Amino acid sequence: MMVERPKLFDPILDALSLDGPASSDFDLNPDLSLPPDRKLRAAGVLVALIDTNTGLQVILTKRSSALKHHPGQIAFPGGKVDPGDNGTVAAALREAKEEIGLAPDNVDVLGTLPDHETVTGFTVTPVIGRVQKPFSPQPEQGEVAEVFRVPLQHVTNPDMFQIQSRIWRGQHRHFYVVPYGPYYIWGATARMLRALAERLTK
Repeated sequence: MMVERPKLFDPILDALSLDGPASSDFDLNPDLSLPPDRKLRAAGVLVALIDTNTGLQVILTKRSSALKHHPGQIAFPGGKVDPGDNGTVAAALREAKEEIGLAPDNVDVLGTLPDHETVTGFTVTPVIGRVQKPFSPQPEQGEVAEVFRVPLQHVTNPDMFQIQSRIWRGQHRHFYVVPYGPYYIWGATARMLRALAERLTK
């Protein structure tokens, strides 16, 4: 059945139809060599878009500071593919339900971006989806400290991105940052947003 979508989403659909390379946390570090036999785990994240009276907004989370991995970082809802998941899209939708209370049947999946490789050994599929009906976020206790939204126009404007660096395994690793208010959006999340920004500005 054909899904009727607001015209506001046409540029997103056009961007998702373009061919493009995969991205990685190492894109800004061409001198860094990766082991060819490295084993990557599949994961999916949901780039959930909400149509508001001021334009499209994207849902992000702030991870709990008590978590062992990536405490306090800004991230899309998502996670690794579990045995019961029917691929990365299903994993992203399941994780969004668990992490922020967004029901899968409230998400109109528009498409996916090319996979993104992370420094933590995951191949992440960014799933772009439209939130069809209003919903009240329900952060997963102990995992999600905050659920918030940022204007899509801000985080897909190439001029808003910075390149910063820090020491990683004894070397300077460069990465994208796209700050918004008090939120420091960086690393894989910023790189995936940058990939969408590059497509939207073509």
